[in-house]
Amino acid sequence: MKSKILKYTLLFIVLLTIVGGIYYLKLSNRHKAIVKTRLYHSLGLVDRTWNIQLNDSSIRLITPTFVIDNIYKSMEGPKVIRSFQVDQSKNELVWINAFETKVLSANEVDELSTDFICHTNIDIFEGEHYSRWQLSDRIGEQYPRLTSLSHGIESYAFPEGFGYPVFTNENLSLVTQSLNHNIKGNTFTIKHEVKLGFKPHSKQMKPLMSKTVFVMLPYDSENPFQGPTTSNPNTCLPVETKNHSYLNDKGESLSGHWVIFPGKATYSFDITQQLQLKDSTTMHHIATHLHPFAETLEIRDKTADSTLFTSKAENYSTKIGLKNISVFSSIEGIMLYPDHNYELVLQTNNTTKINQDMMASMFVFLYDKEMHDKIKFYKP
Repeated sequence: MKSKILKYTLLFIVLLTIVGGIYYLKLSNRHKAIVKTRLYHSLGLVDRTWNIQLNDSSIRLITPTFVIDNIYKSMEGPKVIRSFQVDQSKNELVWINAFETKVLSANEVDELSTDFICHTNIDIFEGEHYSRWQLSDRIGEQYPRLTSLSHGIESYAFPEGFGYPVFTNENLSLVTQSLNHNIKGNTFTIKHEVKLGFKPHSKQMKPLMSKTVFVMLPYDSENPFQGPTTSNPNTCLPVETKNHSYLNDKGESLSGHWVIFPGKATYSFDITQQLQLKDSTTMHHIATHLHPFAETLEIRDKTADSTLFTSKAENYSTKIGLKNISVFSSIEGIMLYPDHNYELVLQTNNTTKINQDMMASMFVFLYDKEMHDKIKFYKP
């Protein structure tokens, strides 16, 4: 009897392994990375702990270990997610004013190339955040992203006197993902170090609100992967339709992650609805997210027919990757108006002979007068 139980148990394990193997092989590169990362961490094969360090002006979060064993293009690499607080032992208002992400070796000492940074996203929990300020009408207005750092723009700081107000025991969310465009055939390990700088509360600080604006292109929802055709040349070829896909007011399908073909191209998209401007205000900072082979991303005032800022991307000449992306930062700011229309204009140049993927977005930081009026009544 015992031998039969053992026999059927082994048979079940073999069948389960075969079925699991077939399922795994059919996964996309991105989903394979998710499965492998979970296995590495859950089995204790690599370090799965977070190293969090706090001082008077910053919080530093060092991730668990990423195993890089393949080419991982944008949005494909191993990633980790966690919520955190600046200082859960206190309930004090502070002003986040700087962001930085680095790549470290697994020993958390040696700094490595930024080529292994895909993106680092920091989000608020908008229900908690806005409820503290009696601004519940803002909940659900837009995706609650505070900011994002990515390859080519791994650090930045707001202009002097500006910041994003949070309480030290308020929950924030961090997602950081790895990247590897160039190294084949080697397996190695890395970690990400994410650092948020902050200042104690002072009445002189002015609050910023974050608006995420990005290029979206139409695609044929019935035949999404045929791309542009002679009869419908304005459609794009989406990388996938499960993520970064949207519907406009007309019910048409749009993709924020699409394929660019070899050669130069220009794309534009109206972002007036994404900005959701209710009143005139000033724009003080822009952090741009682009993929390799992007050259410039402009934010334009269509009504005034003027370019407000052009973010320039410097690509490497000897490998795939972004060396630098320029940022906008200004104490004086640039006026934006609710009765104007705005757009993003993207220039790309795919210098390879194969298709590449593209995303283009800006994290636009505007002076938040409504929040400022609330903070004036704050008493520590």
